[in-house]
Amino acid sequence: MPNAPLIEAFFDEPTNTVSYLVADPETKAAAILDPVLDYDHNSGKGDVKSADAMLARAKALGLRIDWVLETHAHADHLSGAPYIKLKTGAKVGIGERIREVQKIFRPVFNALDVSGTGSEFDHLFKEGETFSIGTLEVEVISTPGHTPACISYKVGDAVFVGDTMFMPDYGTARADFPGGDARTLFHSIQKILSLPPETRLFMCHDYLPKSGRKNYAWETTVAEERANNVHVGHGVSEDDYVKMREARDATLAAPTLLMPSIQVNIRAGKLPPADSNGVHYLRVPVTLPV
Repeated sequence: MPNAPLIEAFFDEPTNTVSYLVADPETKAAAILDPVLDYDHNSGKGDVKSADAMLARAKALGLRIDWVLETHAHADHLSGAPYIKLKTGAKVGIGERIREVQKIFRPVFNALDVSGTGSEFDHLFKEGETFSIGTLEVEVISTPGHTPACISYKVGDAVFVGDTMFMPDYGTARADFPGGDARTLFHSIQKILSLPPETRLFMCHDYLPKSGRKNYAWETTVAEERANNVHVGHGVSEDDYVKMREARDATLAAPTLLMPSIQVNIRAGKLPPADSNGVHYLRVPVTLPV
């Protein structure tokens, strides 16, 4: 029987993000999924305490970090991938459709340095591709809809679903970002829900619902999502889901860190090139009435 992965979660409450340390107990090879760079939007100052906590835990367990795996180019937090790569030599991977996301946002920020080919990343994963973390086999599942480049990673009986869906009492991700699509998201969710019912699902975010649960959570199962997800459980039809999702998305505000996150994360977590004074700047497109 293949090894079961060692999985430890790290929750960043300011961004409601869950990052994961996933390791092969036999070989001590490991990956870090969706790491956070601590960033204060008001001051423009960054910190690496969240990434350092993951690296410290990996060191304590005697692990070797081979991969930094992104489920997509996040719009709500800056990636800690470059720092982890610097400290460990790990390769940074993301879905191959990051090329589309780069091409969407490159003109928005006039980001002429962004390649549009995904070359900022070390590896672009394709649907159905497999790779290894030690003796653990990882399967890539394409799950677009929230963004074109969203992928999930299946490791044994565990699937890291990114922003495709949330805990059953919170529902599913928004699909109104450029390149997103509610109907595409529905089909991606059905792909996840078609997995065996005992499959463990690990969320990239948790937000407490307005009533009921009082503690953050990020692990559930396919069976629980099929039965109880407030957006797609109980056999909700595609058309009803799309109608709900599009109406709900129309009421949602932009994430606080949308502008800095997108600019950084389409560059594999790196800042835009420094100006002539040596300072890095993040741009905010401004629209004014004529």
